[in-house]
Amino acid sequence: MIGEVKKLLIIPHIKVHNANALSSPFTIGFPAMTAWLGAVHALQRKLNAQNIPVVFLATGVVSHDMDLQTYKGDNDFVHSIVGTGSPLDKTGARSAFIEEARCHLNVSLVIEFDQITIDDREQLLSAICHTLHANMKIAGGDIRSFQVPFFLNSEEGNDQNLRKVQRALMPGYALIERRDLMINAMENGADALDALIDYLAIHHRCDTDEEGNVTWSSYRKTLDNKPAGWIVPIATGFHGISELGNALNQRDQDTPHRFAESIVTLGEFKMPHRIKFIEDLLWRYHTEGDLYLCQQKAQATQAKKLDSATSSIESEF
Repeated sequence: MIGEVKKLLIIPHIKVHNANALSSPFTIGFPAMTAWLGAVHALQRKLNAQNIPVVFLATGVVSHDMDLQTYKGDNDFVHSIVGTGSPLDKTGARSAFIEEARCHLNVSLVIEFDQITIDDREQLLSAICHTLHANMKIAGGDIRSFQVPFFLNSEEGNDQNLRKVQRALMPGYALIERRDLMINAMENGADALDALIDYLAIHHRCDTDEEGNVTWSSYRKTLDNKPAGWIVPIATGFHGISELGNALNQRDQDTPHRFAESIVTLGEFKMPHRIKFIEDLLWRYHTEGDLYLCQQKAQATQAKKLDSATSSIESEF
């Protein structure tokens, strides 16, 4: 890793309106990693169609702001999704309402790409700006604005280059995979869902002093007597649950179809200045058997060492 030079394209502060916050069938929050890598892959295909032979290899996501569209009244116990009104049907009645969790985002994308010439870079920047403005969506949301994209070369192990990238992404939070937490919990006998909830649950405790005064406090699980970090559930791919074949009325008649379910694991929002290597924030596609994943190299290396535990986690979801 040390000495490797990465060619990075940074698209700073993309403001996305009404992005899909239903990241999996049972989690609402930051959009799934499949949405981010899918958007970057779609951008690459649109650029390739303009005869720009660029290949995007990996994607990092840094969140600067997220506004989840929910509402909680004064006497409500839970939050409710803020829905949008659909037009009346032909009889004048309201159509069936399907709840759709939405959020407004301000994110920066860090994209690793293949080697291109200096002249091609200027053409690439112009084409990216035009494509993002013209006909692109990210996580199902509309792109309202973004700052001018730029390039950075980052050599792994070079602190000066790393600081340039960190300054470009601050303040913000990079999404890091923490599948290792679930693997360790399951090695100690925990069920996959219990392991997930154990790191997300907020515990409340009250203490009473000698005078009868009650003090309430909240806490989450710690690691080695230290806070576990900003841990969140994230959807990182899909697990095929049927054989490859053709389906009635499928959109692409030339590509085999199969049914799949979401894979959910743990992630951590970490400030970029705490990241030691650029590779630590980059996500890549990975396929293995029935698994279609977005994952990071550090987690992939650990997963190979603990293949049996990893398979148990992914099959659980």
